[in-house]
Amino acid sequence: MKINNDPVYVKRRRVAMAVLIVVLIVLVVCIGRLVGGDETASAGTSQEAAAPAKRAAPAKVEKAAPAVKPAQKQGKEAAPADSSMVRIQRLTGAMTPKSVVASPTGHVFAQNMMYSHSVTALTPDGAIEKTISDAVKLSDFGVKGHPGTSKGAPVEMAFSPDGKTAWVSNYAMYGAGFSPEGADACTGPEGISDSYLYKIDTDSLEIKDVVRVGAVPKYVAATHDGSKVLVTNWCSMDLDIVDTAKGEVVTTIPIDGKHPRGIAITPDDKVAFVAVMGSDKTVRVDLESGKVSDFAATGDGPRHLLVSPDGSKLYISNNGAGTVSEVDATTGKTLREVQVGSEPRSMAISPDGGAIYVGNYGSSTVSKIRTQDFEVVQTEKTDALPIGITYEPTKKRVWVASYGGSIIVFDDSRTV
Repeated sequence: MKINNDPVYVKRRRVAMAVLIVVLIVLVVCIGRLVGGDETASAGTSQEAAAPAKRAAPAKVEKAAPAVKPAQKQGKEAAPADSSMVRIQRLTGAMTPKSVVASPTGHVFAQNMMYSHSVTALTPDGAIEKTISDAVKLSDFGVKGHPGTSKGAPVEMAFSPDGKTAWVSNYAMYGAGFSPEGADACTGPEGISDSYLYKIDTDSLEIKDVVRVGAVPKYVAATHDGSKVLVTNWCSMDLDIVDTAKGEVVTTIPIDGKHPRGIAITPDDKVAFVAVMGSDKTVRVDLESGKVSDFAATGDGPRHLLVSPDGSKLYISNNGAGTVSEVDATTGKTLREVQVGSEPRSMAISPDGGAIYVGNYGSSTVSKIRTQDFEVVQTEKTDALPIGITYEPTKKRVWVASYGGSIIVFDDSRTV
C-alpha cells in the first residue's frame, strides 16, 4: 500500500493517532473501574469511616422531647463566634445530673449522682431515650469479694471517638464489701474503697464491663485514637490509664497535689494536662514516660480543662478565682484571662474553637467567651447550681445541667 507523505496527510495521521491513544486510555480506565469497583468503593468507604456516623433517631423513647420555644426571636445562621445563645428548652425527669456530655454522633448522657443511681440517655432534641440503672452484679464481670448487687454513683463520663462506648466514673460504690461512701474530704472511720468505671454500649444502652480504678474517681477523658481512657481519682490523688482493648488499668500515675480533677489530652495523644483542684496549679503528664511536671498556675481551684482544636491553647476554669484562663499549651504561660461568674466549674467548647461556654455554679449562670478576643460576650441565667455543660454538635445547642434536677438547653446556631 502506498502511503501519502504529503505534509497535510502526515499531520492528519498524527492527530488521528493521538485521538486513538486518548480513547484507549479512557477505555482502560473505565474497564479498570468496572473490574476493580469493589476495591475503589472500599477505599472511599474507609475514608468516610474515619468520621463517626450520626445515629438515627430511636424508634422509642421513655419521655418525649419538650417543644422548642425560643425565648426571643432568632436571626440568620452564624458561626459560634457570631451567634447568640437563646434558651429553647427545659428538660426534667428522674434526673439529678452531675454532668452532661454529648457525642459527635448524636448521643447525650447525663450522669445522675449520687442517689438517683442512674445515667440518663437523651437524644439531641431533648427526649429521654432510656434511664440506665447503675446497679450491677460485679461477679458477672469476674470481680470477687462483692456478692449480690452493687450500685454506683455516676459522676462524669467520656465517649469513645466513634461514639459507640460511654465510659462512666462512679464517685463511690454501694454494696457488700465496700466501705461507707467516699467523700470529698477523703476521710472516714473505715477508709474509702476503690471504685469502678463502667463501660456502656451506646447502641444497647447497657453496662458491658467494669474496670476497677482508684478512690473517688472524678473526671474521665478518652484519647483521640480510642486506645486509652484516663481517670482522675480525687482521694487516691492519682491518674489511672485504662487500656480499652484489655479493659483494665495498665498504669497509675501519682499526681503531686491534692484532688486532681479535670483532664485535657493533646490532639497527638502524647500529653495530658490535669487540674489539681486543691491548689492553684495544673500539671503536665507525659503519657509515654509517665513523667509529671508542674505546668501552669492560674488561680485558686482549677477544675475543668479544655484544649483548643489545634492543640495550641489550654483553657482552665478557676473555681475559687472566678476566672477562665487561656494558657500556651507548650510553655504553660498564661496568655489571657477573663472574669466570669462565681465558682466557674465545667466548660465546653464549640467544634471550631470559636467559643467557650462555662457554667458558673455560684451565680447560677452560663457565660459564653469568644476566643478571638477572649471576652465574655453573653451571660444567661440557668437553674440553680449549674454543674455540667456540653455542646451538642448535631444541633448546635448548649446544654447546662443543674443539681436541682434539670437541664436548660440553649440554641447557639443563629444571631438575634
